[in-house]
Amino acid sequence: MMRLEHLPIILGMLVLLAAAAIIYDAFAPDGLPRFSERRRRARAPRSPFGQALIGAGMAALAAALIGRDTWKFGTVAVLLGSVLLIVGGIMSRAYLKEALFNRGVSRRRDPEDQPPESKTYRIR
Repeated sequence: MMRLEHLPIILGMLVLLAAAAIIYDAFAPDGLPRFSERRRRARAPRSPFGQALIGAGMAALAAALIGRDTWKFGTVAVLLGSVLLIVGGIMSRAYLKEALFNRGVSRRRDPEDQPPESKTYRIR
């Protein structure tokens, strides 16, 4: 039977696994090259070092979760993790802004930029 005291350890392991995935993604080579870009605007450049700092901050917070109240460096780990998350977020702010606040389908404002209307009729 699982005790309630094991919950921070399990949660810390999940956060540590996510941190390892973020750090791996920061330094892994990009995927296959795209033959034609479908976006109207260029993608925001990634900051591998900023992404690695975010992963390191998550790892420090995971260590604080795993250490619980008995670990004497818990406060230091939380402070260090918070600083690393903030610095990594600042370094990756353009990429994070695009990833979090991109509206998806572009909103066309100019009338001449509108696609031509289709004259085909659909049978329903």
